[in-house]
Amino acid sequence: SEYCFGGRVLCVAEKNDAAKGIAEIMSNGRSRRREGMSKFNKIYEYEYHLFGQDVTVTMTSVSGHLLGLEFKAQYRKWHSCNPVLLFDAEVQKCCPENMKQIKRTLEKEVRQCQVLVIWTDCDREGENIGFEVIDVCKAVKHNLQVFRAKFSEITPNSIRRACETLMEPDANISDAVDVRQELDLRIGASFTRFQTLRLQKIFPESLANQLISYGSCQFPTLGFVVERFKAIQAFIPETFYKIKVLHEVEEDNVEFSWKRNRLFNHTACLVLYQICMENPIATVTSVTSKPKSKWRPLPLDTVELEKLASRKLRINAKETMKIAEKLYTQGYISYPRTETNIFPENLPLGPLVEQQTQSPIWGTFAQRVMEQPGGPNPRQGKKSDQAHPPIHPTKYSNTLQGNEGRVYEFIVRHFLACVSQDALGQETVVDIDIAQENFSSSGLMIIARNYLDVYPYDRWSAKVIPVYEQGSQFQPSAIEMVDGQTSPPQLLTEADLISLMEKHGIGTDATHADHIETIKSRMYVGLTADQRFLPGELGMGLVEGYNSMGYEMSKPNLRAELEADLKLVSEGRKDKQTVLQHHIQKYKTVFIESVRKAKKLDEALSPYLGAAQEVAEAEQQDMEFPLPVRKCPHCGQDMVLRKKREGNTKFLSCTGFPACKSAVWFPDTVLEVSRDDSICLTCLPHPVHMLKFKFRRGSLPHMMPLEFVGCIGGCDETLREVLNLKYLRAGATANKPAAAKKPRTCGICHNPGHTRVTCPQR
Repeated sequence: SEYCFGGRVLCVAEKNDAAKGIAEIMSNGRSRRREGMSKFNKIYEYEYHLFGQDVTVTMTSVSGHLLGLEFKAQYRKWHSCNPVLLFDAEVQKCCPENMKQIKRTLEKEVRQCQVLVIWTDCDREGENIGFEVIDVCKAVKHNLQVFRAKFSEITPNSIRRACETLMEPDANISDAVDVRQELDLRIGASFTRFQTLRLQKIFPESLANQLISYGSCQFPTLGFVVERFKAIQAFIPETFYKIKVLHEVEEDNVEFSWKRNRLFNHTACLVLYQICMENPIATVTSVTSKPKSKWRPLPLDTVELEKLASRKLRINAKETMKIAEKLYTQGYISYPRTETNIFPENLPLGPLVEQQTQSPIWGTFAQRVMEQPGGPNPRQGKKSDQAHPPIHPTKYSNTLQGNEGRVYEFIVRHFLACVSQDALGQETVVDIDIAQENFSSSGLMIIARNYLDVYPYDRWSAKVIPVYEQGSQFQPSAIEMVDGQTSPPQLLTEADLISLMEKHGIGTDATHADHIETIKSRMYVGLTADQRFLPGELGMGLVEGYNSMGYEMSKPNLRAELEADLKLVSEGRKDKQTVLQHHIQKYKTVFIESVRKAKKLDEALSPYLGAAQEVAEAEQQDMEFPLPVRKCPHCGQDMVLRKKREGNTKFLSCTGFPACKSAVWFPDTVLEVSRDDSICLTCLPHPVHMLKFKFRRGSLPHMMPLEFVGCIGGCDETLREVLNLKYLRAGATANKPAAAKKPRTCGICHNPGHTRVTCPQR
């Protein structure tokens, strides 16, 4: 009873189903349900013994992320700023409209509680959602005590163990998600705005209303599809030649394969074939018989579940994970997002297998596993995320229907297979010699099917071979020289694509399916009749365009480095801000270069989308967002260089126009003005960029150069006089050129030179 909290504890799960399941276990089915402010997120109340005392628990839930990261209002409109500014623009966490009722529920309920326990999923996203809940609750109650429940399945043992081992939430894991969210927002928004606005004008007929999105995981995923397609296009088939030997023994036809496999030289193969035909007697050089095993599968992790469901069940990764999440929250399986394929020693497998003995379909096999020597004996992998065990069933069910039933059955069968025994067989290999050329054939006798009896997703077929004796000779039925052609690689399946993403560190096991879904929904790729990925014209052009710039954004290197850094942040081995700034600067550099070389994008897309539209110079300038020169002293937004549509008059304008009318106009003696990369060390607010000027000949004192770099922040007195500028400061009016003065005329006689007061006719 170290903690004393007046008897009320607020518990928050990630979804309503999870809250309901956890509440049912903790209350032994006696929880009282009431409505929250969100009709989708109920409140469950019950008594529980926690921290050595009886408390009243209020269990509720969020629906995923409670807060979203977004730019401040002035940067949200697409034409509000140069997209490059989005790499440094201010961002904030806000509660989306559809989450506000959930937020209000938390704010109301936490007022009566002294302790908050986070029950969100135990992965990176879950930890981050937990900290969002903590921030909302602590804003109402500063002295709130906060704990984290760690669990991998919604079962009585797991939930009770979590209650007994409450711990602190892990800020490092949440920080990794914050870094990823901010980078995804900045990178995605800047590139998406740039390429959408540009390409819609360059290819108005093809892309008039098309959103052309960019994501640092999305593009490498697309890159894998394009790379495989281009490899197939570039493939040149080669003819090869081989020799095969056939031998008929009673009813068996035995084929011996050539130890050289194949040759690409026709003449060389023909010579060897003719030598064999001159003395076509086969001598058995060896007969070996040895045990052969077909290994049972490794324990199931997320990536394997996605790949196997796609291959064996024909259910795509996104749908598979949606089903698995539902099975988990309903308590049928363990947490489905795991990188672990090793069962921990402290996880009792016997009871899990015993539950499945009830099944009329695989129950007999489960009983066999219980009775095998040593009991359940898992084949162990080598990966562990130190957080969750491999995916396994947590209770028996025979009521699940459709794809839910199929995914559940697959998980059960996979689990039973991996804790049973390898299939055993005896392989016989016969080697023969014909004119010093070696050939081989093999047979297989299956002795014990073992795991194959419960795992129909694997095949292992017996192959009969007659009895041969070493040293014996025989006349082959036929010796043939056959030819064939090398075949190109196939288009990628979803399972192939997930394997490549995992190998190259693109995304995580939790996000693979989402990135694949994005490139499909954006029409960057399509699916063939046999569910293989084929790049679309837009997808091909985008990848080729960026690759031609020299920045291989469709290659995995940039994102893979980020994913590796995020892992280090989550482990507390790298600083959040250091990683964030490093990757912002890296992608910002790539962005600036991409804008500079944007015509390469137009050229790459032209073969697919038709000729690039000629764009007028004024429209071209609209597409090229100006870079900021300085902050506006009136409203704090950026001031940028602009040019009047009529004529060449340049001026410095606030991006807050029309609300803010601050501006600095340059006289027509200025032929050219552009932003320089150098920054004034004196003028504030920092940074004030220097400007590069080119003046009309004869407009400056003869000692001054016609081209120079100067500061208009107020520190350069000579430049102020040359340009007739007022020093732009807070409260100053816009330095707009004065209208030409009209000649003064009299209001009575309308003659110039005098006024109504001094008029002789008055």
